[in-house]
Amino acid sequence: MGNGCGSSCGSDKKASCGSAGAKVAQQDLAINASLGRIKHKILVMSGKGGVGKSTVAVNLALGLAKLGYKVGLMDVDLHGPDVCRMLNLNDTFEMKQNPKGLMPPQCYNDKLKVVSLEYMMKNRDEAIIWRGPLKIQAIRQFVGDMDWGELDYLIVDAPPGTGDEPLSVAQTIPGVNALVVTTPQAIALADVRKSINFCKEVSMNIVGVVENMSGYVCPHCNKTMDIFSSGGGEKTARDFDLPFLGRVPMDPKVVVAGDTGSPYLSSDVDSPATEAFSKVVAAVAQRLPAKSAISLNTINQSSCKCSSDGCIC
Repeated sequence: MGNGCGSSCGSDKKASCGSAGAKVAQQDLAINASLGRIKHKILVMSGKGGVGKSTVAVNLALGLAKLGYKVGLMDVDLHGPDVCRMLNLNDTFEMKQNPKGLMPPQCYNDKLKVVSLEYMMKNRDEAIIWRGPLKIQAIRQFVGDMDWGELDYLIVDAPPGTGDEPLSVAQTIPGVNALVVTTPQAIALADVRKSINFCKEVSMNIVGVVENMSGYVCPHCNKTMDIFSSGGGEKTARDFDLPFLGRVPMDPKVVVAGDTGSPYLSSDVDSPATEAFSKVVAAVAQRLPAKSAISLNTINQSSCKCSSDGCIC
């Protein structure tokens, strides 16, 4: 059993097994080489759907890039990829390798690279009907086949739950940290506790808990009102002895900005939500320090000097 091919295998089957094993070993080398150039990896996850994981992942990536760090954003929500739309990235993927044999990710600007299945789809409204093995292989390719280059942070946006995608990330990216997102309601917190226990089971460090949709910013008076209650995320973090990174309220102006491809931290929206999210970004950077960043005043898509030959960010 130890060699994978039993004595009953014919010569053709043994050759096939050997070839498949060689491909996996080659891909493992590519994955290790890619990860060796990335300082911190952060999986944004939650046991509950609809808590705003993609919003948190996108704005965390934008916020770190705005501080001057080199950031990658990888969307492994394979059945519902939204990252490209949230960043208003409409480029079509080209199967054109660079001299290193790697594929170019999308560039949002000269600090932020993005990989999403949506980027590789001709029809973005097409349903992805995949079982586990295909999803696992896609995640491995996102890591090993893309030209991420040198990064301070790789942010991974995961679907809800503790299934194939987060488990594949945990197994493919050793040393990845989890950022757990919740909303204040008790039903959401119950599922989030499952995510925290998942991290313990796979020995994944948790950088902290974020309470999203924590209150509603009135568009008339700009004051924050609790509509889903408040404080549940902080209590859960305290119960599990985890860092609490902050509360982010809902704001209609910010929602509109995200729908138009200009989420929180790339927009000019002045909001308690923007201020709260900036504090979350700062807390993550403090807990997972990278190189000294250069302060940037703006994030500008036109500053990216990418071409069809690949990203030169």
